[in-house]
Amino acid sequence: MDISSWARLLLESPELSDKLTDLKPSASLLEWASYSLPDSPARSGKIQFSSERVKFPGLNKIKTPEGRSIAVHSFANHELLAIEMMAAAILIYPHDLNDPASIRLKKGLVSTIRDEQKHLKLYLSRLKDDGVEFGDYPLNDFFWRQMPKLTSMDSFLALMSMTFESANLDFALQYQQVFKEAGDPKTAEILRIVYEDELTHVAFGAHWMNQWKQDKTLWEYYTSILPYPLTPARAKGPVFAEHSRIEAGIDQDWIDNLKNYHDDYRITTRRSWK
Repeated sequence: MDISSWARLLLESPELSDKLTDLKPSASLLEWASYSLPDSPARSGKIQFSSERVKFPGLNKIKTPEGRSIAVHSFANHELLAIEMMAAAILIYPHDLNDPASIRLKKGLVSTIRDEQKHLKLYLSRLKDDGVEFGDYPLNDFFWRQMPKLTSMDSFLALMSMTFESANLDFALQYQQVFKEAGDPKTAEILRIVYEDELTHVAFGAHWMNQWKQDKTLWEYYTSILPYPLTPARAKGPVFAEHSRIEAGIDQDWIDNLKNYHDDYRITTRRSWK
């Protein structure tokens, strides 16, 4: 199976098992062909998107079995959305087989998808431990709803790598500690694995955006292409892990600007969780 056919399977198959399909390292990248972004990734049965909402558990409830299941279920949906969105990015953004950088970029997305599949499998296994199936709680499509706004690969990386995955550096560290304190080393270990991989994913986005920013600073470039109405507040959690961005190789100017950025986004303005 070539890379584009694999990406189409991940995006167009409604079956969860297909979205976990692995790709051989030797898979080839064929000439790019135009592809129209679907209204939604294909999902069937219990894994379809829902307009219902389930409240993410606060720090006390998350330590209960039900709270843990709701949290892990939410994490799993984020991983599946990342798989589907990155598969879409492989398909909708052009590449040039005569340009080695273009090939490296697409193959970097393949590597990232494989990490997201690993994370999803880990979360699904943890849900199974608690007798929960993926889809037992409502699944939202917030991440996917941003895709039509991402008209180029740089805007995609600004959103996915530099915003959503950047924020997950903070959240993965935070919840790793929460589950450790709750006497749940198994979930904490999953979050450690996710955190280590997210470092490479954020570094991936920063690397490519640095290649494209021309005479702008990385922060200027990032904020100029982040799709409205999202703001940089989405790129961090309540507790900002500066060292994580340093480890990901992001320049200090970008880190300082993000650290000092404030608006009324609820996640980064609240100081205590109940």
